[in-house]
Amino acid sequence: MKEIRITLKKSRIGSTKKVRATLTGLGLTRTNKTVTRKDTPEIRGMIRKVSHLVVVEE
Repeated sequence: MKEIRITLKKSRIGSTKKVRATLTGLGLTRTNKTVTRKDTPEIRGMIRKVSHLVVVEE
């Protein structure tokens, strides 16, 4: 299965509780932290929810 790299580029300060929980669920706890996740529909949905804060690399 393909993997994608997700990097948190903007701060989560000022975000709603749902957005913060989504970032924590993805494993993004600090700015500029990069995690590798499997490319599943569930992860894609989480990325879509926080797309204004993250950068995704295929």
